[in-house]
Amino acid sequence: MTLQAIKYSSGRLEILDQLLLPHQSTYIPVSGVEDGWKAIHSMQVRGAPAIAIVGSLSLAVELLTATFDDKSILRQEVEGKLNYLCSARPTAVNMKIAAEELTLETNRLCSDDSVPNAEDMKKRLVAKIEEMLEKDISDNKAIGDYGAKAMLSSAGGSPSSKLRVLTHCNTGSLATAGYGTALGVIRSLFALGKLEHAYCTETRPYNQGARLTAYELVHEKIPSTMVCDSAVSALMKSKTVSGVVVGADRIAANGDTANKIGTYQIAVLAKYHGVPFYVAAPLTSIDLDTANGDRIVIEERPAVEMTHVGGKQVAASGINCWNPAFDVTPADLITAIITEHGAFSPAELAAKIANLTEASV
Repeated sequence: MTLQAIKYSSGRLEILDQLLLPHQSTYIPVSGVEDGWKAIHSMQVRGAPAIAIVGSLSLAVELLTATFDDKSILRQEVEGKLNYLCSARPTAVNMKIAAEELTLETNRLCSDDSVPNAEDMKKRLVAKIEEMLEKDISDNKAIGDYGAKAMLSSAGGSPSSKLRVLTHCNTGSLATAGYGTALGVIRSLFALGKLEHAYCTETRPYNQGARLTAYELVHEKIPSTMVCDSAVSALMKSKTVSGVVVGADRIAANGDTANKIGTYQIAVLAKYHGVPFYVAAPLTSIDLDTANGDRIVIEERPAVEMTHVGGKQVAASGINCWNPAFDVTPADLITAIITEHGAFSPAELAAKIANLTEASV
């Protein structure tokens, strides 16, 4: 049974506090947008898909407890709350895309004469947000299946061969509504009997790999080993690594990918060692309005995340720190980008997404 990071039912939202993992599994209530913003900003919830889901659901919870006399007032309130949620962590594009989608729906409902009043408009908005939760889970399972197929195809070998896969940061059930993206690919390979071993990095300085991915791998009983971030090159040289699969917080139109800091250097090492490097992410992580990675805003985190571990200072007092939360992997280092609609090369990504968008209209 996969872990459940988000619990939602009938307007009640709780999230698993990821700051306490792996030592405590504690769910905390999210009673509105302010709670949602704080949970995202403090990284009690993290992972681009989960950020969008929790942010949107926090709006749904708040709407359900509020009363509006006028549709225009409701529209203004929703747009303001969505803009606020987008400011919690700006690099991850999923919240921005969710906000744009919900804003469009809000404007449509406001101008639709068949929607008689603000109460009916509110119910329809909440229903749309609730659909996002279910869609994220089904999308993740599709990503897992397409990713497993792509990695097995590139690895070749005999029908009985199994893969040894490396991942970075956390992209599993804890980072999504359920199942996971990159870790979902590993989970799918394991379910197929095609995974020999999974490797996860510790993912300094916030240790999402050590605290979260390792926790999920042990929970799922997937054969796995954790390595230091600085040991990846030695791992690729001394062990047979079949492929690397990571998630994404934002993918530019040309395929450049922003992901957890340390991803770029793993991609460089994979290229040098001839190891396929995959990015697994839903369409909501792809930002066609951003031409390339140079235009992605990179969030910088507090120095204390580097200087302290478990509340204890480990670095010399007075040292300057640079703590970017993400880096950008150039498209030419990426073998394929795995989405819920299939695996595409970075060069064909924009055209494929445009075709999918046209087909859905």
